[in-house]
Amino acid sequence: MAIRRATQKAQVIAKLSASAPPGETFIASVHGETGPSPWLNALFDQVPFLGLVVALTRRFYFFTLTSTSVIVNSANRFTNRPGEIVAVFPRSEFPAERYERGAVWSKFYVALPGTGKRSRINVHRFWRAELDQLAAAFPEQVSLVAGQAAN
Repeated sequence: MAIRRATQKAQVIAKLSASAPPGETFIASVHGETGPSPWLNALFDQVPFLGLVVALTRRFYFFTLTSTSVIVNSANRFTNRPGEIVAVFPRSEFPAERYERGAVWSKFYVALPGTGKRSRINVHRFWRAELDQLAAAFPEQVSLVAGQAAN
């Protein structure tokens, strides 16, 4: 199981390099999870089986920013190894909304194929530097909201 951030990013880039066009530059890779606020886990764990149900409904993803696109990979919930490519968005068309940079957990919403609605993506502070690089590629109105929330 890859625990170090650098190892996880290297695994993602190795997986994506096989299908990337020649000359593609990998800029940042961010690990995120779906679901309600991770802060609620302590509350959910107090109710029998509710914590387990919430944990099993979370999905884990890697969001990789390249020179031309944003690639979304699934991530294994136990090993954090990158899985199949879920979606590829041109950088200018990445459907991110409502980005809020938090002290520990940041969040943004994105429309993933097959979900029918926007998914909340929670990103831990551990990935802050990479998230800042990814957020720079968000549509302009999303970045403005993040800048106003930080003030």
